[in-house]
Amino acid sequence: MGHFDVIVVGAGPAGLLAAGSAAAQGDKVLILEKMRQEGRKLLITGKGRCNITNDSAVVDFIQHVYPNGRFLRNAFTHFFSQDIIELLQNYGVNVSCERGGRYFPSSNRSAEVLAALLKWVHEMKVEIRCGHRVEKLIVKSNTIQGLQANGQIFKTKSVILATGGKSYPATGSNGEGYQLAREVGHSIERIRPSLVPIETGGDVAQKLQGLTLKNVRAVVWVNERKMGEEFGEMIFTHFGLSGPIILSLSRIVVDALHKKSKVEVTIDLKPALDEKKLDMRLLRDLNEFGKRKISNIFRDWLPSSMVPVFLDILGIDPEKEGHQISSKERKQIRHLLKNFRFRITNHRSFKEAIITAGGVSTLEISSKTMESKLVSGLYFAGEMIDLDAETGGYNLQIAYSTGWLAGKSSMNNR
Repeated sequence: MGHFDVIVVGAGPAGLLAAGSAAAQGDKVLILEKMRQEGRKLLITGKGRCNITNDSAVVDFIQHVYPNGRFLRNAFTHFFSQDIIELLQNYGVNVSCERGGRYFPSSNRSAEVLAALLKWVHEMKVEIRCGHRVEKLIVKSNTIQGLQANGQIFKTKSVILATGGKSYPATGSNGEGYQLAREVGHSIERIRPSLVPIETGGDVAQKLQGLTLKNVRAVVWVNERKMGEEFGEMIFTHFGLSGPIILSLSRIVVDALHKKSKVEVTIDLKPALDEKKLDMRLLRDLNEFGKRKISNIFRDWLPSSMVPVFLDILGIDPEKEGHQISSKERKQIRHLLKNFRFRITNHRSFKEAIITAGGVSTLEISSKTMESKLVSGLYFAGEMIDLDAETGGYNLQIAYSTGWLAGKSSMNNR
């Protein structure tokens, strides 16, 4: 089958950066991709827009990465957000920076990002073979000798595993890479969905299905203890809660549910007002519009679709007039506006998770090279590694940076 200096397994963002980086040093590089086309998962990122990266400084960036963002410090010094932006711009992708420092292609088309990366690796003389599933790594004396794909042996001194995690399995990331790593002695930290929507008890979320809330604060409570909070946008669904702030909090939720803990999420619908200021606002409106029905007054406080749901929870007659609301009822209204509570029963599956938490233990990977500490010539990149981050372009940057460093380091085995 011919000899290659480096074989990269997986043609997603981590694999493409690894291959291009290795080829830039003169290595003969082959990418083996089991799907019929490259970068299928990249195409659906950011709802098809592709949140390329984030403009956070390194010190801030690693605060958004779990469980050990410091592991990436060296990778980020070699290749970071401005490097991927420059690379893409060189291949015709204009970028725009949006709220939260998130970079997107100006065209809002993820296909443009994939096309640019593919053009780059082809210019670097990287060979890509799709429809090739890697069945096993060939290791002798703790050193990579090659691999087997589609029943054929490929010889090489360097293999970079960039197969992705288990999220969105229809795109090809079904966790096979973890098995390849496990078979040669690596420890895999527990695999679980991350950045995933969550399911709620009762029917309140279902009644509000499709409603998006902006500028609210969500808080996760585990066994009555506050474990995390996020401010921003969320959405109600037919099964529960989703949207950016819910996805960011889902890591806490997933781990707590795994431990059979009691998990609740409260939504503060008026985060700009403390209890006292909110009470003054309610009192003012109830006095000023005392002859209006409470259901109409509520429309000044909440989106109209929430009003009947809220009044039902509170047990207040929608026909009741503002001046008839008692101080006890006003207190209940105030409490619910600040603590709209949901019991969390489950999280959605890998099919709906944006990213995978868990993976090859960072204790078994060199942060200086991304090389395995157990098998010489074996490297890891992207979601294979036990690292995951919040939404906002962080996860893709992890893929680029670890891929780039793995490719750059692989020449050590020539």
